[in-house]
Amino acid sequence: MTAISSTIGYPYIGENREWKRALEAFWAGKTEEDELLKVTKEIRLSRIQKQKDAGIDLIPVGDFTLYDRMLDTAVMFGMIPKRYNWNGEHVSLSTYFSMARGNKETVACEMTKWFDTNYHYIVPEYEGHNLQLTANKPLQDYREAKEELDVKGKPVLIGPYTFIKLSKGYEHTDIPAFILQLLPLYEKVLLELQEEGVEWVQLEEPVLSTSISKEEMKIVEQIYAQLRKAVPELKIFLQTYFDSVDWYEETVSLPVDGIGLDFVHGLDKNVENLKTHGFPSDKILGAGVIDGRNIWRSNLQEKVNLLNDINGNLKTDAIWIQPSCSLQHVPVTLASEQKLDTTIKAALAFADEKLVEVSTLMKAINGGVETITDAIEKSVRACENLAQLPARNRTDVLDAVQSIANSDAKRTSAFTERRLKQEEAFNLPILPTTTIGSFPQTPEVRATRTKWRKKEITDKQYSDFIHEEIKQWVAIQEEIGLDVFVHGEFERTDMVEYFGEKLAGYVFTEKAWVVSYGSRCVKPPVIYGDIAFVEPMTVDESVYAQSLTDKPMKGMLTGPVTMLNWSFVRDDIPLKDVTYQIALALRKEIEALEAAGIHMIQVDEPALREGLPLKKEEWNEYLDWAVNAFRISTATVKDTTQIHTHMCYCDFNHFIDAISALDADVISIETSRSHGELVHAFNTFHYDKGIGLGVYDIHSPRVPEVNEMVEIIEKGLEVLDVKQFWINPDCGLKTRKHEETIAALKNMFTATKQVREQLGALSQN
Repeated sequence: MTAISSTIGYPYIGENREWKRALEAFWAGKTEEDELLKVTKEIRLSRIQKQKDAGIDLIPVGDFTLYDRMLDTAVMFGMIPKRYNWNGEHVSLSTYFSMARGNKETVACEMTKWFDTNYHYIVPEYEGHNLQLTANKPLQDYREAKEELDVKGKPVLIGPYTFIKLSKGYEHTDIPAFILQLLPLYEKVLLELQEEGVEWVQLEEPVLSTSISKEEMKIVEQIYAQLRKAVPELKIFLQTYFDSVDWYEETVSLPVDGIGLDFVHGLDKNVENLKTHGFPSDKILGAGVIDGRNIWRSNLQEKVNLLNDINGNLKTDAIWIQPSCSLQHVPVTLASEQKLDTTIKAALAFADEKLVEVSTLMKAINGGVETITDAIEKSVRACENLAQLPARNRTDVLDAVQSIANSDAKRTSAFTERRLKQEEAFNLPILPTTTIGSFPQTPEVRATRTKWRKKEITDKQYSDFIHEEIKQWVAIQEEIGLDVFVHGEFERTDMVEYFGEKLAGYVFTEKAWVVSYGSRCVKPPVIYGDIAFVEPMTVDESVYAQSLTDKPMKGMLTGPVTMLNWSFVRDDIPLKDVTYQIALALRKEIEALEAAGIHMIQVDEPALREGLPLKKEEWNEYLDWAVNAFRISTATVKDTTQIHTHMCYCDFNHFIDAISALDADVISIETSRSHGELVHAFNTFHYDKGIGLGVYDIHSPRVPEVNEMVEIIEKGLEVLDVKQFWINPDCGLKTRKHEETIAALKNMFTATKQVREQLGALSQN
């Protein structure tokens, strides 16, 4: 058996987020296009060189992006919505970034979660217009790597069926027409790669790891039969990831030369399929045995055993050893971390360390386990030392989770009773206006926080500064006329990190950044131990803000499921148990807020949807404990305390019943980028609680017109009762500038006022 080392993708942000800085300098007009392209080329080549130096045999090219790979694919095929007024020739960066971020005249394309990750992709829009190949990006990147680094890379593309499934703008019956437009363009890309002398090309089809139908699998078979005819000499490697493949026999029978399977997140089922149905002798298996989505070091002895088990069921004479998915979901390098506890650091592996793990396992297969004895011993010892930490073995926390009863997840009264009490307590107008939580974090806010962290200013100086920011924005909210206020969250870096720093069981990194969307990078906290409440985390700022106004002030927390899904999570106990630990800790914070006089409390769950398993048959189990965790957090408050929650970009239509089951008094969700499509869910599902359909997109610098927001509000009122409808932006406003935030909120309030007046006139007639 011969092993070859391979990667599926590698982080593109740079060790110090050079990519992010280059993009944002360009967007701000501080640099020109030539400088952006120069810097990003340097990053692109350095990451290829790094993989080459690590001993990776098959290095992907074409996985680098200036914003998002789904957007890259849409632009490459000329799938550019008409509203951008593209001339049909070269696609400028202006058009590209307008699709991603919008501009002063045009809204951006919709954005949603990439399967069950925290990465957001730009949703391609098919409008039935003629598509064309605008540029062969994989070929360009292949040539660049070959000429600059003497690397004959493995060009990678989003596979055609995954691209189709994740696009919008067509009905199911239109899929054949879409394929007829799209497939010749894929063929042309592949043919040009074949003519260039490329040996392997990677087509990524993660949609095969979801619950697709037999009919859909037939379409996949037809697509790949057609591609095979078009490029008989080019070796096609079909890459799946994030879970096991449902249609295993059909997938391994596709006319391709190799297939990549996830032996981490789809381990049990993929191994079972391999043992039951075998694997074709004429294909290469890509064994994704290194976790590409989490940061824990591999126990190399376990991985060697797994590979031996896999090899025992193969008839082919070669295997690719690789991560389970692209490494873009993990930070770049552990070398940047200088302050971590030594036991914890020894148990971690970021992208660079995972490259070493891949190469090490390749040596074990090719040269025998004795060639990596030291590496195996170090990995086993590191994992054992982590498991023995007292923080991982807190009996008080473990006992509390085991003692949770059904009654712990139920409010005292039903929503219908709570609603009447809350209406009397708050006396809000129809269509109450509010925001989601955060206000702009200016350079001054960030700089002051940095000074405080470096102990260049005292705790009191920092607290006074935060109070001044809160005071300023309370006054702005008063001036605009909003009905329910927020304090602005100026004391918070990240909505998960802030809370994690104040809870037991978390540890934090210095430079472990990953991309969330666009240039937005996050530094997920690490859950390494048992989670426990230590002391109040938000009471001071919320109470101070409430003292400045007679309007209701929302207390702001991040919910237990989002705390889980936006962290790198320990992998030694079930996710359910970790989430319940967080829920019990947050319950104490909510009780502290209520005791301090805060009677509107928002517990955000933007990541509830992204944790949904790829297999539909597993949805109910996940939603049961995820919803239960939220309710455990919020169940002990009084009827007159109003619980809010917020959710970000995702497809809610398929689990609107779970949203209702949260039993939150008010929920706010995104609708602006999806142009109000979400409201259709309420045509078939009777939602009886308060709901805010976000009326403008905060991820775009554009200030929406009043009439646009009026239209979205009116669409919502077609399916929702006016008494349950709240008005708010899509999401928090921390990334927006001061002036555009105020302008957009003023327009939002004006739009609300217009609709209120229209409703008042109608009621008089």
